[in-house]
Amino acid sequence: MTTPHLIYFSDPMCSWCYGFSPVIEEIRRTFGAALPIRVVMGGLRPGTETPMTPEAKLELADHWTHVHEATGLPFNGSGMARPGFAYDTDPAARAVVVARRDGEELAAAYLARAQRAFYGEGRDVTTAEVLADLAEELGLDRAPFLSSWASEAAKSETWRDYAISQRAGVTGFPTLVAGPNEDGVYGVVTRGYASGDQVLGVLRDWLARIAA
Repeated sequence: MTTPHLIYFSDPMCSWCYGFSPVIEEIRRTFGAALPIRVVMGGLRPGTETPMTPEAKLELADHWTHVHEATGLPFNGSGMARPGFAYDTDPAARAVVVARRDGEELAAAYLARAQRAFYGEGRDVTTAEVLADLAEELGLDRAPFLSSWASEAAKSETWRDYAISQRAGVTGFPTLVAGPNEDGVYGVVTRGYASGDQVLGVLRDWLARIAA
């Protein structure tokens, strides 16, 4: 893509990305098709198999408190309540990648919906059933979605996202990148959480410089 756009490195099970989700929605409302957003899965904890201990869950919940204080978004830890729950971010990331095949708008919508389901509603987004439920909510047919989600092609596509993130030097999420400018260069809008006012201000200034 050679026209101005954003690349959003994120993860469905990243709490600060959940906190950043209203900012992404504000960007979409403000700029619309004039500034499309490309969603890339960063790979927070893909392939994790070790079940979380009660102590690890408490430590994570304490971290979520900081996100809640910064953003006001609700948190519900029930999504981790299942015995043997492992914080494997790959299933939900792969679901976003499958949704992305129907367009970047749907990918961003699915990402935000999965974040809200896990953090706000306490649903286990590591399971195929919940991920398919969310796909249906967004208008995708359940059976084809599940078939694609379980495929080796989708798994490979998702791990390619992780590789892109690593090659781009992304070390934390959310990370938002804008480009290209007149020299074909991309620049970082934010590494980590930032408020909507701050991010939209940066983007308005950047677009104004390009227009000039």
